[in-house]
Amino acid sequence: MIPLSWYMVLATILFSIGIYGVLVRRNIIIMFLSIELMLNAVNLNLVAMSHYLDSLRGQSFTFFIITVAAAEAAIGLGLVIVLFRNKKTVYVDHINELKG
Repeated sequence: MIPLSWYMVLATILFSIGIYGVLVRRNIIIMFLSIELMLNAVNLNLVAMSHYLDSLRGQSFTFFIITVAAAEAAIGLGLVIVLFRNKKTVYVDHINELKG
């Protein structure tokens, strides 16, 4: 049996990689992927704690987070496509105004 601390360390590493991706990268697609990585790190924590405590609350809340992440990815992809059509770039530094 794998101890709970290993899951927590793995989730911390994944969350840290996601934070690094959001703060350092300027490509909006990479930023969305980093946000998804952070959400999956939280899901890993919830499922591990749920299994450790013999409760289904964390696992059911994980399904809710996955649903929200899917909606966020769909809306984010739509916004990226619109921005790329208007500005011809996906870099956040080059997009400095919101009006068309």
